[in-house]
Amino acid sequence: MDFFVTHELAILRWLHIVAMVYWLGGEWGVFQTSYKVVNTSLSFEERARHMETAYRIDIMARTGIISLLPLGLHMGYLWGLQPLGGGWLVAMWIVWVVWMAITWGAFANRGSKLGLFLSNIEDWTRYLLIPTLLFLSISSLLGNGPFEAGDGQKWYSAKMLTYGCLLILGVILRLIMHEWRALFPILEKGPNAEVERKLQRSMFIGRCTAYTYWVGILATAFFGAVKPF
Repeated sequence: MDFFVTHELAILRWLHIVAMVYWLGGEWGVFQTSYKVVNTSLSFEERARHMETAYRIDIMARTGIISLLPLGLHMGYLWGLQPLGGGWLVAMWIVWVVWMAITWGAFANRGSKLGLFLSNIEDWTRYLLIPTLLFLSISSLLGNGPFEAGDGQKWYSAKMLTYGCLLILGVILRLIMHEWRALFPILEKGPNAEVERKLQRSMFIGRCTAYTYWVGILATAFFGAVKPF
């Protein structure tokens, strides 16, 4: 315990870096695997295997995304950039544990009714969290709090803002994967030109979204590492 207290900020920073690496690397892995998922020259069985691989990579990316928020808020308290500490931090980490249980439960039970139920709950966490983060970050940048935004402190709210915007892009990518999950049972029954067109269309949207996503992730990391303003 003494070791953690002494090195608390350094440990949190290390975990934050690891979470960011899993996020960026995981999204790249899913992106590359998706080319095989929509490749009509491959057999259905092979495409299904690549789809399974995409889900296995994606769960690590989602773990990183979810973990970044409590890590960033915890470090923000230690830096004096956000006011909620003590019992609030304990409650925040308890929520993180529940959130992770839902996320991994949805992954472990994918394809079942339970998995779909948990996945829907996970989707709704984004729908509630995104407007909250956007409101708090914009309010802070305008000088209304709750985050400190004086000289040399605005990077924190800016980072929170870009993180919230990236969650919007993440929702788009999640909806694309939901569509794939719904379309693949149809393909399993045999070739279907309409389904293939839908897959290609969603792939195009996903590629455009992914490129923007990576730029945003790099910008978010830049704000955290450089603290430019």
